Amino acid sequence: MACRLTADGVVTNQDLCILCGKCAEVCPTKATEMSGEQLMIKDIMEVISREKSLMDDSGGGVTFSGGEPLMHPNLLIPLLDECGSEGIHRCVDTTGLASAELLRQVASKAELFLFDLKLMDPERHRTYTGVSNKNILSNLKFLAKTNIEIIIRIPLIRGINDDDQNIQDTAEFIASLPGRVREVNLLPFHNSAAKKHERLGQSFDSELLGEPDQKRQLEIVDIFKGFGISSRIGG
Repeated sequence: MACRLTADGVVTNQDLCILCGKCAEVCPTKATEMSGEQLMIKDIMEVISREKSLMDDSGGGVTFSGGEPLMHPNLLIPLLDECGSEGIHRCVDTTGLASAELLRQVASKAELFLFDLKLMDPERHRTYTGVSNKNILSNLKFLAKTNIEIIIRIPLIRGINDDDQNIQDTAEFIASLPGRVREVNLLPFHNSAAKKHERLGQSFDSELLGEPDQKRQLEIVDIFKGFGISSRIGG
């Protein structure tokens, strides 16, 4: 069994755990629980539809995020279609790492993209994310040629991507995009994931990761301003 009772409480052997959820089903105190549930598209739409009046009053809509929603086109695209048929505003929160064909298809069914940019140098991007940014930048250029609204979001991580060179290269790239100037949200790093790893019995080393101080954040805002780009902390 993956779970066993010890003097320190219930301990999970991660090598044996297959995430079946049986431990949560039999836990008498409900101290262990499964987060999330699998639903059919019609069930998801029932949940969304219950909030439609609130969306209409507030001018809001549905944001498809994750994870990466573009990794699940068989679910994402039908949900975008269903929301569109009900006049619900659709937003896709993405890293932009997807085929050009898929991005074009999704872009035709959404009103807003929240698009992440992390690093401009392709080798540094590969070092920290495991993939090149070539496809990501190409997809953002494509989106910029459409009429869809785009909010560019940049996670700021001290010592990783908050240096002058990366910020200036990022600002220059954004300023060169066709169409109107885009809004930029600067998102300082936080370590909230540490607790998630703890609950899963996994280690989390955040010593090399940190939030740029307030002074540096304001300096970055000024760099974007110098390129004619409006940016703000948070988003």
